[in-house]
Amino acid sequence: MTAITEVPDQCRHVAVSSDNHLSIEFGPTPTPGADEVLIKVHSAGINRADLLQRKGLYPPPPDASPVLGLEVAGTIQAIGKNVHTWQVGDSVCALTHGGGYAEYAVAPLSQCMPIPKGFSKGEAAALPEALLTNWHNLFQRAGLKPEEKVLIHGGASGMGTMGVMICATLGAEVYTTAGSDEKCRALEARGATRAINYKTENFEAVLTEMGLTSGINVILDMIGGDYIQKNLNIAAPEARIVNIAYMKGFKADINFAPLLMKRITMTGSTLRAQTFVQKAVMVQEIMEHIYPHLESGRIKPIIDSIYPLEQVEQAHGHMEGGQHMGKIILKM
Repeated sequence: MTAITEVPDQCRHVAVSSDNHLSIEFGPTPTPGADEVLIKVHSAGINRADLLQRKGLYPPPPDASPVLGLEVAGTIQAIGKNVHTWQVGDSVCALTHGGGYAEYAVAPLSQCMPIPKGFSKGEAAALPEALLTNWHNLFQRAGLKPEEKVLIHGGASGMGTMGVMICATLGAEVYTTAGSDEKCRALEARGATRAINYKTENFEAVLTEMGLTSGINVILDMIGGDYIQKNLNIAAPEARIVNIAYMKGFKADINFAPLLMKRITMTGSTLRAQTFVQKAVMVQEIMEHIYPHLESGRIKPIIDSIYPLEQVEQAHGHMEGGQHMGKIILKM
């Protein structure tokens, strides 16, 4: 591999102890494979999947790094022999195959994206997971079209805030749920037609009062539990419901009659389990359809907070507390 400066043999990374505590350890600096780049990490995005992996509830694939962290931004420090579209010294954000909570991380060539004009590396670290997850589930899987009505649950999360902005920018009518009036007004300022405070309002009742019973074309749900039935009730004929997590539980007592009567499609996915080839297609389509709006400033991630690497436990605690709005970033 070719490096801009000498790459150290050892680098710091976050380790998980047997009792689920996080600490900083030294370990071997990863070496990029033929189709990979080595990134000197400036910032890493924190995702709920990291919290689940830490607890043993979301084990990494056998070929993935056991180190936490699914997205990073930084500078390419070395390239594999088959890499010709990136050079050492380029600034990049990337979806990693694990290993992002570290000073150095490898990423597949096909999962690297340029840092948009005007973005800091901290902002760029908030992009890969949210962009690919939203694009795949809302557009590839659910086929969201301009002027359709979309409901995004968990709208104040890093994933949700990005989804609201993408959908509004591409011409959909956006509805969303969040946990405070302040968050709801912020989401409306970023393109939501109506944001519903799930702590004080029933989203099914609110949408029904708005005349949207059987009127929502696409629903992106990370909540599950009793939301499953409510989603079916408000879904339009031929609606598409996509589940990407089940924060309120995997089980519910469901009346599936609306599924039949309205010919609803229910599906689900996780990003990590998909192949590099599938993710490469997502990246190519995002570059075509979303990057112009990132470059123009129309879409920009909301950064809730930035924690130094040494405070990774506090960063996880902040996410678990659920008070954040937008993305939590870890800075090396």
